[in-house]
Amino acid sequence: MMSEKSNQEETNNMILTNPLIQKQQKPKKRILNNLSKTFKEMSSISNIALPMILTCLLLYCRSMISMLFLGHLDELALAGGSLAVGFANITGYSILSGLAVGMEPICGQAYGAKKFTLLGLCLQKTILLLLLVSMPISILWLYMKKILLFFNQDQEIAEMAQIYILYSIPDLIAQSILHPLRIYLRTQSITLPLTLCATFSIFLHIPINYFLVFYLNLGVKGVALSGVWTNFNLVGSLIIYIIYSKTHEKTWGGFSFECFSKWAPLLNLAIPSCVSICLEWWWYEFMTLFCGYLNNPKSTVASMGILIQITSLMYILPHSLSNSVSTRVGNMIGAQKPSKAKLSAIVGLFFSFLCGLLALSFTFLVRNIWATMFTNDKDIIFLTSMVLPIIGLCEVGNCPQTTGCGVLRGTARPKVGANINLGCFYLVGMPVSVWLAFYGGYDFQGLWFGLLAAQGSCAVTMFIVVYKTDWNFEALKARKLTGLETCAFVVVEECVLHDDHDHDHDDNQEKSSLMFGNNQDCFSFCSVSDEECLA
Repeated sequence: MMSEKSNQEETNNMILTNPLIQKQQKPKKRILNNLSKTFKEMSSISNIALPMILTCLLLYCRSMISMLFLGHLDELALAGGSLAVGFANITGYSILSGLAVGMEPICGQAYGAKKFTLLGLCLQKTILLLLLVSMPISILWLYMKKILLFFNQDQEIAEMAQIYILYSIPDLIAQSILHPLRIYLRTQSITLPLTLCATFSIFLHIPINYFLVFYLNLGVKGVALSGVWTNFNLVGSLIIYIIYSKTHEKTWGGFSFECFSKWAPLLNLAIPSCVSICLEWWWYEFMTLFCGYLNNPKSTVASMGILIQITSLMYILPHSLSNSVSTRVGNMIGAQKPSKAKLSAIVGLFFSFLCGLLALSFTFLVRNIWATMFTNDKDIIFLTSMVLPIIGLCEVGNCPQTTGCGVLRGTARPKVGANINLGCFYLVGMPVSVWLAFYGGYDFQGLWFGLLAAQGSCAVTMFIVVYKTDWNFEALKARKLTGLETCAFVVVEECVLHDDHDHDHDDNQEKSSLMFGNNQDCFSFCSVSDEECLA
């Protein structure tokens, strides 16, 4: 009897005390669990972003190498080539790049949802779309000289620019394949091979330039053709990697006539993405145009060219971060894990503020030496050093803004990004730039204060949009985009809530909350296979 009583007392004590002990430990476990998830997400984003940064740096070096070869020819070649590159960026490359981004949310969410064949189909459609768009762009490039002369450009420079861009037309084909291939790999978190292939192509870029420009004595034609040759080398090396690594096996179902139908989902994402990217790209071209109407236009235009070089260099960080965040958010949304998608967005924005502070520090450090690497003109050096700190402040807003665009792409909301860019850059930034530069007495500085206003308002708006995102709703939208709305979800077991939940259980609970709301009961679900969904 005594032993039975003691056993009963021990049991009662356990019933009374065990819950109390668990409640004391639960907050600690939750904190450790959240920290673990955060560090894992930081690692995942870094693993995608770091190779992309190296790739972008290599591609940046490629454009610099081309400019150096143009500069070694003569001033006319440099002026004509630079004008042609600017025209190509506005009328061609920005459009192709923007349209290609439309496949990013589809591929990212499809990969997360394990609808792998959708990636291959989307790749085919995007390449076909870009090739079709390249046709009118090519026709426009054929008449570049007449367009430039219509806007009173110098005759000799216009003729040289026409030669350069004519021999760059095949590059439209390379870009139409290259952009989709890069996104196709990146949405699967495959970025290191991109870096290796870019390294291979850039190493060949210098001897190719030398061979065409000096050995064959092609001059400007050789510089243009070397860029085309290098891009085709990059495309070829990526295709070889995809085939030999067997990356395509689960995503490529062969050429399908389905790529000629059901274009609405892709176009609904591609067109707003294109508008958003073009609005930002074209802003700098408008700034260069305004410089021609300021005091001392030769110095301001030259300084603008030097400043655009440093902004392009600094843009590599937020651009790479934005793409990696877009991939992670898209994958998690597609996998029906909205809380993990939200965590990806938060971690990405945290990184973006660090990038902004790094860019600000960099501009302050190099403000007195950056221009001296390009010129000895005192006026140009003074203007550049005066504006660089303002550019640093712009980057504090630009980095979160660019990362926010990545979050919107991952959740398939490019229209929101396009509207934000339109409103902030052209309804806020442009009027501020014009007023300060031409009426407020700030001249060249005024243009960049306008950019600061645009970037600041854009960053704040992006932050508000991301903060108010309904992640559960975005996950349900992803089901429609990837075709999962036709798949059935079946209750397979009822779980009892425990304090020591593992990550898989959290994911199952997350899926149940999407279907039925947050209940006290925990259900785990299993989806039917992809083959059954497609049947």
